Amino acid sequence: MIKILETLKYGLISITLILFIGCSDNNKKASDQETLESRIEAIESELFLKEVKVITFETNLGPIEIELFFEKAPITAKNFQEYAESGFFNGTLFHRVIPGFVIQGGGMTSGMQDKQGNPPIENEANNGLKNEKWTLSMARTSDPHSASSQFFINLTNNTSLDHTSETPQGWGYAVFGEVIGGFETVEKIAATETGNAGFHQDVPLEEISILDTKIATE
Repeated sequence: MIKILETLKYGLISITLILFIGCSDNNKKASDQETLESRIEAIESELFLKEVKVITFETNLGPIEIELFFEKAPITAKNFQEYAESGFFNGTLFHRVIPGFVIQGGGMTSGMQDKQGNPPIENEANNGLKNEKWTLSMARTSDPHSASSQFFINLTNNTSLDHTSETPQGWGYAVFGEVIGGFETVEKIAATETGNAGFHQDVPLEEISILDTKIATE
């Protein structure tokens, strides 16, 4: 699909160049160049030929492929990408599993030890994206703007987690990506047996770890 779009892109750019050159005046080269560049940018935007960042978590139950929504959730997507690039998620657990609701990870290591993340980020739950099945959202405390490294994958359409108002009760949870591969891995994690670990509930009895993180551009 991407190759087809690229072919269309360069074909349209070539046509634009031909038409533009035919109408150009030698005395307006600088202005013409700016206009030409803006037209090419418009063509690229219309064809959605933007790079797509895909992050793959290699877990002990299989891989999970994730696409980030930089356009709708720029702060959150960038935050998640930076954690991935630094290797922060390697060795962390999917430490909270609630079938029919979510699987959560990104902030605990073996033995349910907290892993300190970066300072919290702004809550972008007001971006219009919904907590639908397979989407990723940021976990947080009761403070709407307290999300750092922990995230969850929605196992169903969790409308109760969506943004309704810019109040402590209505802020909701910011969607910033979705699972695009490894659905069977997510389902395996969701089906694991859980119990209590200290003050933590819904903890897998056998640890589910992120072993490695890979980042690709498509």
